[in-house]
Amino acid sequence: MDPVMLARLQFGLTAAFHFLFPPLSIGIAWVIVFMGWRGLRTGDKLFEQMTAFWVKILGLIFAVGVATGIALEFQFGTNWSTYSRFVGDIFGSPLAAEGVFAFFLESVFMGVLLLGRQRVSKRFYWISSLLVAIGSTLSAFWIIAANSWQQTPVAYQIVGEGAFRRAELTNFLQAVFNPSTRPRYLHTVFSSILSGSFVIVGISAWYLLKKRAVPFAQRSLQIALAFAAVFALLTPLVGHDHAVQVARTQPIKLAAIEGLFETTQGAPLTIWGFPDARNETVYLNIGLPKMLSFLVDFDFNSTIKGLNEFPRSDWPPLAAVYYPYRFMILFGGLFVLLAWGALLLGKRRFESRPLLTALMIVSPLPWLTMQLGWLTAEFGRQPWVVYGLLRTSDAVSVVVPAAQILITLILFIVVYLLLFALIGYLIRREILHGPELAPAPAPAAKSTRKEHKR
Repeated sequence: MDPVMLARLQFGLTAAFHFLFPPLSIGIAWVIVFMGWRGLRTGDKLFEQMTAFWVKILGLIFAVGVATGIALEFQFGTNWSTYSRFVGDIFGSPLAAEGVFAFFLESVFMGVLLLGRQRVSKRFYWISSLLVAIGSTLSAFWIIAANSWQQTPVAYQIVGEGAFRRAELTNFLQAVFNPSTRPRYLHTVFSSILSGSFVIVGISAWYLLKKRAVPFAQRSLQIALAFAAVFALLTPLVGHDHAVQVARTQPIKLAAIEGLFETTQGAPLTIWGFPDARNETVYLNIGLPKMLSFLVDFDFNSTIKGLNEFPRSDWPPLAAVYYPYRFMILFGGLFVLLAWGALLLGKRRFESRPLLTALMIVSPLPWLTMQLGWLTAEFGRQPWVVYGLLRTSDAVSVVVPAAQILITLILFIVVYLLLFALIGYLIRREILHGPELAPAPAPAAKSTRKEHKR
């Protein structure tokens, strides 16, 4: 058994499972903020009903995200002690900032949302929802900044030698705002809002199909669809910006994404094909001539580096980068068509069973598509855990035997399956229970007078 492979499997499992929940927290939180704001502006009790229901769903997702995040961080000190020693001076700073400036804010006001509806004013309750959304979004910033530094490391100096070699921080702000932080962060946040919006759309569509809580479901669907339509367009725009950054700072990753083996002037944009790293070719290659050069440099004749410019030992695993990226793009186009098509149907969208069924089926897909994006990003960084500085094979703990990693990997799988079943059961129970009915307005009191006998 290879301890490096087992450690990578364990970290990949825990990271992927944890990442199922923060994006939904971010997306649903911002939709709740809008619903609450509309409720304050209009005084419509239906918005209170909507926020009360979606806050319950958000609370369940938030709780599992916290629990799985803690398990993820412990692995840095167990399976990846060499990595932790190398990046600890830099990686620890944004993680500490995330805990102090973001997680504390998010968790405190999440308590207000879950327990304080009848104890605080409506305005303070809405402010609490806003602070939860800001906290979750800010939390993502610090985590993305730390991850981005590993992709594009700057503002460091290497000190020590051999086993005591480590990266030492020289400028905190430059490290946080490294070349890939901004595009990666915006792409992640916009994708999260898209994912959370589609989950609300899917649940609302289910209620409409079942003809339950119809006013609640129609209004929730309408608001979430508007969010989904906007961010279905914004997400690929910032995604393109991110791809241009990758071309500048990680050209080998771009070459792997495109299956480009030879450095090419006027490089084509590969739509689909079957890459073969051994024979250095892409079978049944379908591409657009010169479009890759244009998208990267706005020049149809610019030169794009191919994989052969780099040592083969530095190549990422080609299939793990090439295919997830294409499915991500394909699904992104589907989200645009579906969200805007539903909006353009007007009120008919509330009655079209084929459309509502499609919205319900597709609703988890943006959420899962984010995993495809991260597969592309993380496999594209390989064989480096810190790009150009520390290889993954050199970052693993040398004192943890493979058998122990295997045992804990199996335990993680069992626990996470149980946890996934539990959160699925709890969310399903809330959906089946449905939203609490908005209180009906009290009838006006009839004035009476006592009639006296003459």
